[in-house]
Amino acid sequence: MRSLPTPVLALLVAAAPLAAQRPLDVPHNATLAYIAFPNAVHREAEVAVTFRDVPTGPLEVRMARSSPGRYAAHDFAKNVYGVRASDADGRPLAVERVRPNVWRVSGHRGTVRFAYTLFADRADGTYAGVDRTRAHLNIPATFAYAPALAERPVYATFVAPDSTWRIATQLQPTDDPRVFRAPHLQYFMDSPTHLGALDIREWQVGPAESRQTVRLALNHLGTQDEATRFTDLTKRVVNEMAAVFGEFPRFDFGTYTFVACYRPNCAGDGMEHRNSTSLTSSGSLAQSSAQLLGTVSHEFFHAWNVERIRPASLEPFDFSDANMSSELWFAEGFTNYYGPLVIHRAGITNTAQYARQISGAINTLTTHPGRRYFGPVGMSQQAPFVDAATSIDPNNRANMFISYYTYGEGIGLALDLTLRARGHTLDEVMQLMWRRFGAQTAGYAPARGYTVADVQMAVAEVARDSVFARDFFRDYIYGSELPPYASLLARAGFLLRPAASQEAWIGDTRLSAFEGEVVVAGPTTYGSPMYEVGLAAGDRILTLDSTAIATTEDVARVLSGKQPGTQLRVTWQSRAGEMSGTMRLRGNPRLEVVPYEDAGRKPTAEQLAFRRAWLGSRQR
Repeated sequence: MRSLPTPVLALLVAAAPLAAQRPLDVPHNATLAYIAFPNAVHREAEVAVTFRDVPTGPLEVRMARSSPGRYAAHDFAKNVYGVRASDADGRPLAVERVRPNVWRVSGHRGTVRFAYTLFADRADGTYAGVDRTRAHLNIPATFAYAPALAERPVYATFVAPDSTWRIATQLQPTDDPRVFRAPHLQYFMDSPTHLGALDIREWQVGPAESRQTVRLALNHLGTQDEATRFTDLTKRVVNEMAAVFGEFPRFDFGTYTFVACYRPNCAGDGMEHRNSTSLTSSGSLAQSSAQLLGTVSHEFFHAWNVERIRPASLEPFDFSDANMSSELWFAEGFTNYYGPLVIHRAGITNTAQYARQISGAINTLTTHPGRRYFGPVGMSQQAPFVDAATSIDPNNRANMFISYYTYGEGIGLALDLTLRARGHTLDEVMQLMWRRFGAQTAGYAPARGYTVADVQMAVAEVARDSVFARDFFRDYIYGSELPPYASLLARAGFLLRPAASQEAWIGDTRLSAFEGEVVVAGPTTYGSPMYEVGLAAGDRILTLDSTAIATTEDVARVLSGKQPGTQLRVTWQSRAGEMSGTMRLRGNPRLEVVPYEDAGRKPTAEQLAFRRAWLGSRQR
């Protein structure tokens, strides 16, 4: 165990309860969480959590293994060291590590002060990042907790190393600007917190009789003008998003906070929470505003869909293990559909840009071999293996997995256009799901979670046709059939067409070149010429059409000018030795969506009316 300087140890033992007790009326059984950054230059934080009125017997203290909004396990205990515990009088207590993320503290006489050093060097929505420029904290990655005391309120004290730093969080403020309150553990763990030189912009939303505050807290290196423009764009997205549902959620404590760190030392991420979202990127407001705004739009939609319209499988969230859900195609995928749609409805992108946006999901669902194995439900259940999960063994996701974000986006598009052809909309489905599952709360949680069957019922009610809903879910949700995108898009005057069908194509698997060797960098995809000829991950291509291959440019030169259907001889070095075969080139299967106007076609008045009804602003 690493020894700590005496002043730091004394600070952790004494200051945590004192900071929370000053003028505050703190319940006697509240958990007191404390964090300071005396060694921020080396990415360390000092953390102390004081548990009071602890029942007789050993207290189990844990670090979380998972985090709200993430579905895989991340084992945050790996960055915790220097663990020690004491009682109310500062007397050391026995600490036994019984599992990798679990400690048992004995002999406490009712109070346990659990302290440790945290290494924190990844500022994103999952982990914690500390240095001299900011502290971006995901709470499950930062604070230990006692499962037996989960229903008690938490008072958290954040001590900034720089007096100019400000604090942004969805936690309830108190009279002490350093101290914030959570009603219980679930809310505390769902509350990302940022300390830094924040540029905070606030505005009011909602009707006059129930005004609420939306706060954009920016830690960035841009200019004030750039921040103002980004704030204005965010306001437009926020208002247009509320128009989808017809109202804003009732934010706890009356405020929603975008906790945004856009600095080179932040990792790209967006993570939704009940009354806030964590936004991180190494991009700048000047150069990456479109991408950053896309994340803002996606995450704010989650204030309704996921945080309040919440799958029953995710409530309450289990911090001790990965969380599997069959509904992520709706929770994440339909959110992915609405993110760019709302930006377009807000007038920020044009019709051609939006067409390019939806091309991606259609391409994936049309060309990816993963639909042979799973539909949206099955892909959702893969989340614990793919949602920033870590492993060292190779996988075959190139052939068996389509992101539930992308799959759900494509299904959301198909369902919306199908409903519109029947005189209804996906907006109506979302509004019904909101009224039935999201608008009513039980404390700080949804009153009722939904299942896949509940979504099907909502579609049936909106369409006034249970047979239609049954068949749609059989084919496209439980099953993996491909929606008829070409005919659906044609109703709105959009053309779905091959983007490069005359381009000779051997597959999308990346080729890697190093020191005169070209290697297949991953699994080749089912149905591609490389797959059919027998090329596999790790194989080294020796010759193509009798040309020696030493660089990826060599491959491109051989393919240049070749027509689909051409047969080329290929030799390669595999695990079984040198191999050869004849590879038949295919046309590139990539598709694109373009407005009729850009394809030399004139849309009809009916098509333009359909398009306006779909893509036009919902604000009155």
